[in-house]
Formats: sequence, C-alpha cells, structure tokens
Amino acid sequence: MHKLQYFTLFIIIALSSACGNSKTSSADSDTTANKTASAQATNTKTILFFGDSLTAGYGLEDPMSESFPSVVQTKIDSLKLPYKVVNGGLSGETSAGGKSRIDWLLRQKVDIFILELGANDGLRGLQTDETAKNLQAIVDKVKAKYPNAKLVLTGMMVPPNMGADYANAFKAVFPEIAKKNNMVFLPFLLNNVAGIKDLNQADGIHPTAKGAKIVADNVWGVLKPML
Repeated sequence: MHKLQYFTLFIIIALSSACGNSKTSSADSDTTANKTASAQATNTKTILFFGDSLTAGYGLEDPMSESFPSVVQTKIDSLKLPYKVVNGGLSGETSAGGKSRIDWLLRQKVDIFILELGANDGLRGLQTDETAKNLQAIVDKVKAKYPNAKLVLTGMMVPPNMGADYANAFKAVFPEIAKKNNMVFLPFLLNNVAGIKDLNQADGIHPTAKGAKIVADNVWGVLKPML
C-alpha cells in the first residue's frame, strides 16, 4: 500500500514538473517571438514617396492597393525586404505646396526619399526657375533632417501644346536638380504610359491601375538596387 502511494505521488510530481517546464518553455518561446518581432520592427526602414496626384493614385478605384507606391510595397513584401512605403502624395500639389508641406512628413524618420513633384507646375505654365528653387528647397530640408537618407528624383515632361521652349526648359529642371544633389534619377516617371489611351484614365493624364503598375516598374528599376 505504501509503495503504491509513493509511486502515485512520484507520478504526480513528475507530471507537475513536466507541465511546469512546458509552461516555462512556452513563455520563453513567446518572449523570443516578441523580441524578434520587435527587432524586425526596429530594423524596418522607411521609403517616403512625396508627390502629387500621380503618387496619391488619383482616380483609381483603390488607391491603397493600386497607386504605384502601393505596388512598389507589394514588390518589397514579396522579397521580404525590411522596408515600409509611406505615400505622401497629395492631388493638385505644386512644388511650392510641397515645400510648405514637407516639414510635417519629415517628423517620421526617412531612409529613402523619392521626390515626384513638378507636373502641376508644368501644366499651369509656372516659371521653371521657380519650380527648380522649390524642388531644391525640398531636397535641402530632407538632407538637413536626414543627411544619410538616399534620394531619388523622378523626371517629368509637359505636353507639346505648352510650346517647345517651355517644354525643353521644364524637362531640363529635373536632371539638373538630380545632378546637383547626387540623386538617383528616373528621367521620366510616366515612361511607356504617357499618351497611351488604354493605360490612362479619361483625362489622359492619370494612369489606370494597369498604367500604375508600369509606373511602379519604372520606379522599381532605380529603387531595387538601393534596397
């Protein structure tokens, strides 16, 4: 009888010990998982797309997934790269408006800054030297706040009806800014999209979802080597 009691007590103690170890092991696993998730979040870098309606995804059914910065995020996620995209696009934005707005967005750390502004300046026929000054001011603010940030500039063109002299002067603004600031340069954001009816909305200016994917590919070509 005593032997049976001792054996039973031994089994109970052994089982209790095993359960306790299991809980401890589970807790350790949870702690490790939390630390890993926290480390991943800390190591995640930010890519800020700063632009106008083209960046914002104007006219798209679901800008949160169809705008070209969102498509770029999908590409990043598919490769499991530690970057998050912030869409800083605002429809109707001019370079002057961007100069006033950039400080607010720079409150979050920026590791890669992609500047897409100037199209509305061109469509309004604004002085190209003013556009250049505004774009430079934006770049200066980014460099002052985050000197180690990598910088990208997307070039833009205006329709031929703006006149050849203006069109050429406008087009020249972007490579000059890029060269002056040692920025990675994409000569024309809307390459293989502009002027193609099936890739643009009814206004002939803003890409469709299909067009936005091509724009994302254009950007990805210069962005991917930086990641």
